Amino acid sequence: MLENFKKELVELHQELPKNDLVRWTGGNVSARDPKTGLVVIKASGIRFEDMKPKHMVVLDMEGKMVEGDFKPSSDVYSHIYIYKHRPDVNGVVHTHSRYATAFAAVGKSIPCVLTAMGDEFGGPIPCGGFALIGDEAIGKVVIESIGKSPSVLLKSHGVFAVGKTAEAAVKAAVMTEDVAATVWLAMQIGTPESIPQEDVDKLHYRYTNVYGQ
Repeated sequence: MLENFKKELVELHQELPKNDLVRWTGGNVSARDPKTGLVVIKASGIRFEDMKPKHMVVLDMEGKMVEGDFKPSSDVYSHIYIYKHRPDVNGVVHTHSRYATAFAAVGKSIPCVLTAMGDEFGGPIPCGGFALIGDEAIGKVVIESIGKSPSVLLKSHGVFAVGKTAEAAVKAAVMTEDVAATVWLAMQIGTPESIPQEDVDKLHYRYTNVYGQ
């Protein structure tokens, strides 16, 4: 089932170590098929370099396994919770990328001090509270905290990013780490100033409505 999604997710998972967002088996990408509502996510504990389409698990929106030979990612119920509460989202990514997670470790949002943040995120990257892994708790914090941003930090944990597609969610996760690193470096030099929200709104509008082909 959903073989194209499985193949795409194998490729997208490779972007996580390639962009230095994960270590060993941490992190995951899922996709929801808007036609069937079925969710595809990687099996738990599979190393990225060993990952193949057979390591993808298909579940329904209640978390019941529809197809697969492996146990799904331990974050699966939080992914499904996000999909249930965000019908516009068809891709979810979780990482422990270093700089972004450093902000999460101290419970701080990443301030919008870069035009790239205005473009991609439309404001600061928020930081939600702490939640334990294994059920819907993380998904609830994501929904409560993410606002209009495509990514959110979870205190003492890491990054969750969302998108209209799994690829869009991976892009948001990559950009989250990129701006987190730049903002952290800027903080070592001085205190960066946040861009006024009216200018952020203009940047975000241009990026989402004018930029590109």
